[in-house]
Amino acid sequence: MAVIIKYIVERAGVEKMTFSSKPEADAYDRMLDIADELFLMLGQSELIPDEQQREDLALYLAQQKELVIQTLNQKTKSNKAPVADKEQAKEKGVADPAKAAVVLTEVTEATDDLAA
Repeated sequence: MAVIIKYIVERAGVEKMTFSSKPEADAYDRMLDIADELFLMLGQSELIPDEQQREDLALYLAQQKELVIQTLNQKTKSNKAPVADKEQAKEKGVADPAKAAVVLTEVTEATDDLAA
């Protein structure tokens, strides 16, 4: 008889995935933690009223964490404004509507892709 060790990732009593190594199971569990946090953040924004789409998008973004971080870092490095301009914008509560529209479009497209 063979002994097989399995690592099971479980959420709210539901078995999500089974792994043969602890590092893989831990990585998947961390990814689910990130997805949970993203789901809450997306819910606060009210940009995506459908709960299933928010959940799908949160999971997708968590799975693509490295690419998202890399993309955000590239955008911030190339679009740095002088410190004085940033402070003035914060004081006035001004956001760049063009950037907000682009982000909203990207999120909507990703959500549509996940729904399809």
